[in-house]
Amino acid sequence: MSDAEKEPIENPVDAPESAGAGEKPAETDPAAAVTAERDDLRDKLLRLAAEMENLRKRTEREVKEAAQYAVTSFARDMLTVGDNLQRALAALPADQREGAGEGLAALINGVEMTEREMQNVLTRHGMKKLEPKGEKFDPNFHQAMFEIPDDSVPNGTVKEVVQAGYTIGGRVLRPALVGVSKGGAKAQPAADDDGQPRVDKTA
Repeated sequence: MSDAEKEPIENPVDAPESAGAGEKPAETDPAAAVTAERDDLRDKLLRLAAEMENLRKRTEREVKEAAQYAVTSFARDMLTVGDNLQRALAALPADQREGAGEGLAALINGVEMTEREMQNVLTRHGMKKLEPKGEKFDPNFHQAMFEIPDDSVPNGTVKEVVQAGYTIGGRVLRPALVGVSKGGAKAQPAADDDGQPRVDKTA
């Protein structure tokens, strides 16, 4: 084979580089990296702020409830004292009150004032008296002691309150002891403050 017929040998230096050979990795945009880091930190701060706000509200609620219900046992014991004062006043016949001498009248007035002041103290500490006469019987707040036949009122109406009940912060401190009517038409469900029928919590 002659020299003219020989194919020229390509110079390796002049040969085109293969695809991707010698390419430098793409450089990261510093501004984009800073923006991404800023957004990440902002999201973390927002989540932390939300968690701290929830913790603050929960702590405030727990402290409030602890202060409100810390006197529950003491209040329940004091109710017994108040009941005894009321029984003492009820045990004195009306004619004896009218004909009571100065000393006895002063004693009666003192017991009445003590009982009223005790009720005021209980009210100031978040306790509410339950006297549900004429209301529909509610097992969440009332305890039925007996039934009273009466067709003139809806069945399940509180006809008599044997002992007043009390709540504290919406919770039952002591249910009202009541006598409930029997024999009348079925009573309508008791409504909440929004006018919707109350759901029996004991169901």
